Amino acid sequence: MSDAPILLGRDTDYPQRYSPEVLFPITRHEGREALGLAGGPLPFHGVDLWTHYEVSWLDFGGKPRVAIAEIRVPASSPCLIESKSMKLYFNSLNFERFGSAADFLTVVMRDLSGAAGAPVDVELLRHDAGADSFAAMPGECLDELPVECSEFQVNPALLQADDRRVVSETLHSHLLRSCCPVTHQPDWASLMIAYQGPVLDRKGLLAYLVSYRNQSDFHEQCVERIFMDIRNRCGPTQLTVYARYTRRGGLDINPWRSTEMAVPPRLRQARQ
Repeated sequence: MSDAPILLGRDTDYPQRYSPEVLFPITRHEGREALGLAGGPLPFHGVDLWTHYEVSWLDFGGKPRVAIAEIRVPASSPCLIESKSMKLYFNSLNFERFGSAADFLTVVMRDLSGAAGAPVDVELLRHDAGADSFAAMPGECLDELPVECSEFQVNPALLQADDRRVVSETLHSHLLRSCCPVTHQPDWASLMIAYQGPVLDRKGLLAYLVSYRNQSDFHEQCVERIFMDIRNRCGPTQLTVYARYTRRGGLDINPWRSTEMAVPPRLRQARQ
């Protein structure tokens, strides 16, 4: 983690020239240590799938180019990248000249990989390509279940499973709310849970997700906590947890954790 103060919640000047030094890595170790994940192999595969809607640079003639960037930070990287520093970094490229989009990508992937401590992949999407159109969350929605919710701090004991029935199903909810651990501002997300194993009690699962309402954690840490709580309490043989958070400052962060090696689908939600 950088020795500089974290940028979230602070008044900062936007750099006018290329400034890779503003990228602020945050070690994953502390959050994972709290989940009992420090010092051993991770029980999941995963990626933090960022979408940046405000990417721009200049060509050699000074003409602006714009794109949407899809950024994939591997969950195995030692660090995540603080979101405001990501925004400041990309803004520092707004007046830099590049011969091609490929040249721009070379610089960006080098800098982001250096901050994360592992190879970061970046793909540029055209605004008119249709790749960012809205998609429905797969599976059944839990949100209309008649559940009384009284716990707004994370409580894994709300999770229950019946091992007399083994199922393979996909569920989702749009009710996930957590809080930024630095600014304490609310973060909103739609969450997909796909699993195979003892059938989850749906009311308990929904109440558990609602219990994140005052949880102070980064997006990536919330998804890993949800994954581990379901894994530890309910014993699925396969499990995928995928959150699509609403954007802030032109960026959305969408952590995906799974027992399976796969590529998370683009599931841009209407709130994104």
